[in-house]
Amino acid sequence: MTPEESDATSRYAAKPWLGLLSPAQRAPVAPPPSVLHAFRDSVARAPERTAMAYFDGRIGYAEADALSDSVAGHLAAHGIGRGDRVAVMLQNTPHFVLAVLAAWKAGAVVVPLNPMYKAGEVAHILRDSGAAALVCDGRAWTGYLREAARGTGVRNTLTASDLDFQTRDDPRVLAPGREPQAADAADLAAVARQGRPAPPDPRLTAADTALISYTSGTSGTPKGAMNPHGALTHNAIRQVTGHPLPEGATYFALAPLFHITGMVCQLAACFANAGTLALAHRFDAGVVLGAFLEHRPAYTVGPATAFMALAAHPGVTPGHFASFQVISSGGAPLPPALVERLRASFGFYLRNGYGLTECTAPCASVPPHLEAPVDPASGTLSVGVPGADTLVRILDEQGAEVPFGETGEIAVRGPQVVPGYWGLPVDTAKAFPDGELHTGDIGFMDADGWLYVVDRKKDMINASGFKVWPREVEDVLYTHPAVREAAVVGVPDPYRGESVKAYVSLRPGASVEPAELSAYCAERIAAYKYPRQVEILPVLPKTTSGKILRRELRDRG
Repeated sequence: MTPEESDATSRYAAKPWLGLLSPAQRAPVAPPPSVLHAFRDSVARAPERTAMAYFDGRIGYAEADALSDSVAGHLAAHGIGRGDRVAVMLQNTPHFVLAVLAAWKAGAVVVPLNPMYKAGEVAHILRDSGAAALVCDGRAWTGYLREAARGTGVRNTLTASDLDFQTRDDPRVLAPGREPQAADAADLAAVARQGRPAPPDPRLTAADTALISYTSGTSGTPKGAMNPHGALTHNAIRQVTGHPLPEGATYFALAPLFHITGMVCQLAACFANAGTLALAHRFDAGVVLGAFLEHRPAYTVGPATAFMALAAHPGVTPGHFASFQVISSGGAPLPPALVERLRASFGFYLRNGYGLTECTAPCASVPPHLEAPVDPASGTLSVGVPGADTLVRILDEQGAEVPFGETGEIAVRGPQVVPGYWGLPVDTAKAFPDGELHTGDIGFMDADGWLYVVDRKKDMINASGFKVWPREVEDVLYTHPAVREAAVVGVPDPYRGESVKAYVSLRPGASVEPAELSAYCAERIAAYKYPRQVEILPVLPKTTSGKILRRELRDRG
């Protein structure tokens, strides 16, 4: 069932949000079949333009095409072909991009892995995906990945050094010195420079699986969402039309490329626009701010926590952000207080958005000519409006649509929604009834079509029978001038069943007592909502994509 077919019976059929979109956003999208097609189009249009900038290194489009051809030829020579899985476990470096392009040129499916995963997590995903090849950091391979990959089915390994493709060797993010090349792995940079021809064109279609993207595992065992090529290009083109930038603009890879937000909103959108992808390995506030001044990017996207860290850096100035035309937040909740703090201090408006791995990153965003409203009742910042070809519904416990303004589970139908989870038919049937993604997020839509995300369904706190959504309490905490990060969880309470506990980290130089923060919340929200306990930590635990790990804090007690 398509969004148009659903319109016939949906109370959201009128799509009031269409009036909020620009003509370009309302126009039908005709994306190329794959990001590889978009990349090749950009090679043809601008062969000498810089495709990737990595510290002081530059790789042009024609060069990136030739380098990835050679890696694809290597994979094909080792039996990697159409439908095989290639796991890529790297930071934001040219190697990551070349490995992804090469895998697609070989007809393979990319399995992006978080470089922070430990041996057991890697072994699980390699086995679950049936990965035939692994591309990873050389130190990690000799340190623990060789053992993790043993017995998983991986039969070919390519390793990379952070020091390739640049000469600065910045010790803040790059490991010093080069690890001796492992005898049981090939060096990716060397293979890329061998000049091998690419294998025959796999003729990728929009329906072919491009990625098996494993969910972050913040609430359990990761599951592999099967992102089709067409879903990637649909959302990449929506990024280009939704955030209009001149062709050839520089996109700064703030979000990790192994995360769906970075893969789609940075890598895929950049190549669809024949842009330059600026890379800085991994997040370090000082390194990132320096790269902003050097590369003068027009666009970036990252989690709220990254912008908190940038704003807290002692050397940050408004000039660091002067080149940006659009700055977006994604991958983690965005407190309204942070948006206003950044605007007041640095002069830019941080645009909200909403998406999941299962809908290939964005399914709602703030139109470029508008600002997201804040719900006056809850203080929640809207995540935007759905795209013209995306149907977002709000459902009650029985799966029926609720009226505008009422909360329920967010459901999404559209061309960006994945067909299911790799090897998990039961989980697929539960999460995607009739092809519609039931997100597990609680939210509401107002009468104008603005979507608001309240919280995760499973994170709701039941205090004496009253529902408490952690996001609402966190948003209040973020308005306190001393608070840098906040996370709220439910903890056992012999009287209430559960009570609210807040974990916070403080802004540099700030000082506040836990009791003060508890009293601050008590003055601003209902008595059953304010945190009875507040614990101050140096930093809050997060995934690499910037999501605060409530589960880890809940286990802490």
